[in-house]
Amino acid sequence: MNITAFTVRTRLLVSFGALASLVLVVCGFALHAQWKSYRVFASYVNEDAQRLQLSNRVLDAANARAIGARDLVIVDSETERAALKSAVGQADQRVQQNLARLKQALATADDIGERERELFSTIERIEAEYGPVARAIVDLGASGRREEAIRRIDEQCRPLLARLIAAADAYVEHGNKLAAEHVALADAAFAAQRWLLVGVGLAAMLLAGVLAHLVTRGITRALGAEPGELGAAASRVADGDLGPVPGAEHAPAGSVLASLGAMQRSLAQIVAQVRSASDSIATGSAQIATGNADLSQRTETQASNLAETAASMDEMSASVRHNAETAQQATQLAGSASGVARQGGQVVGAVVSTMQEISDSSRRIADITGVIDGIAFQTNILALNAAVEAARAGEQGRGFAVVAGEVRSLAHRAAEAAREIKSLIGSSVEKVEAGSRLVGDAGRTMDEIVAQVQRVADLIGEIGHATTEQTAGIAQVSTAVGGLDQATQQNAALVEESAAAAESLRQQAARLTTLVSVFRLGAGEAAPVAAVPAAAARPTTTAPQRPARPAPLPTTKSRPALPAPAAVAPASAGDDWTSF
Repeated sequence: MNITAFTVRTRLLVSFGALASLVLVVCGFALHAQWKSYRVFASYVNEDAQRLQLSNRVLDAANARAIGARDLVIVDSETERAALKSAVGQADQRVQQNLARLKQALATADDIGERERELFSTIERIEAEYGPVARAIVDLGASGRREEAIRRIDEQCRPLLARLIAAADAYVEHGNKLAAEHVALADAAFAAQRWLLVGVGLAAMLLAGVLAHLVTRGITRALGAEPGELGAAASRVADGDLGPVPGAEHAPAGSVLASLGAMQRSLAQIVAQVRSASDSIATGSAQIATGNADLSQRTETQASNLAETAASMDEMSASVRHNAETAQQATQLAGSASGVARQGGQVVGAVVSTMQEISDSSRRIADITGVIDGIAFQTNILALNAAVEAARAGEQGRGFAVVAGEVRSLAHRAAEAAREIKSLIGSSVEKVEAGSRLVGDAGRTMDEIVAQVQRVADLIGEIGHATTEQTAGIAQVSTAVGGLDQATQQNAALVEESAAAAESLRQQAARLTTLVSVFRLGAGEAAPVAAVPAAAARPTTTAPQRPARPAPLPTTKSRPALPAPAAVAPASAGDDWTSF
């Protein structure tokens, strides 16, 4: 694993982490050794010594019980016997209590061997035989049966007591042997742990030295020089000295010193490029300012022309509105004439209908006259027949003949009147028919007049509609011209702002050139300051007076946000600004 692949922070963290881990390992070993020593000591104090102490207490209590039983047999006083009996009873209770506690200690201990359990079982078994014998001897001595008590002491008590003492001594000897073994184990463990701690400490010191060497070498190679030298090189760059960094060419690749050398070379190139760019920006900003001044003048002229155009469009709009109103009046008059013509046509139609009715009535009268003429003719024939019959009758029919003659005369007069009426009726019918034809022609003429008047009204209406549309179009054109006028005014303001921005850009370029001159590209050589051309003076032009406008143009929307300006190439002397 290459340690140089890690960062300085990682190296330091790993090194100190490893040292901390070693310290923790050493502390862990020390704590483990201390814990084992404590376990051995605690086992000796809390278990071995306690069991030895309990076994000794059992032995002492058994001896006290035996001595009390012997004394009880020897004394004669009842008071002394009672006191000794009480003492022997207490000693017997201590024997039983200490045996029970020793048994409990053996039951709760972890490292009890079979030998120790056998020895305790022997003590417990002998006590089970010896306890009743001792108590019986005490009872015999207390009741005054001395001989029997002495006999049982000699026969039973002494052998059992000797066996109990021997078993207790064997248990104590075994306990002392175990304690000695535990002490020996503790000494051996202490020696082993001591050498282990020494080895771990030496390994930790060796590993710490290796890590310190690796980290120091890695940091030194990463820096490439002492921190003081690096600080001095950075201070020279901060002071504007972009000369070569000492030792950077021979510094290890990727080191801080090599990076400082690369930074110095890059900064020197950047400063040279910035100096050249600032010269170009200064020249271009001066040319932009000159072009903006010319553009501002032409924009103001165009704004004046647009204002005059807007005024002319307003006058034209007023004329077209007047024509539209006149056409509307003509349309109304044509509509009125068309209505009158339609009414005349209706009257002529009524006259034609009346003439037709008169013609029909005349024809009927002519028919009636024909009937009257026929009646007169037949009456004449009848009168003639009556005269013939009266002539045949002679004198008797003379009066009848006179009446027949009168009737014939009346029939003749009626026939003549009928013929005259028929002639007059025929002439009237012919005149009525001629009048009807004339009235029909007049009606058709009136219909044509109505159609022509309606057509004229339609044409005048179309003219009025076209005039209205023309008025709306002229209003839109006027609005557009007004918008162009306002946009031109805004463009003029933008040109002013652009000129101000160009002047500010020129000043910033001059300031940038001055700032760049602080850096020294070589050994004590400063970057030369380029002469920044001054912006051309903007010709002072007076904006022409805008003519008064008949009607105000609609308010246009606020000027939208300008887009970011594109890179402007330097303007040549022959640029043409006549078109906008």
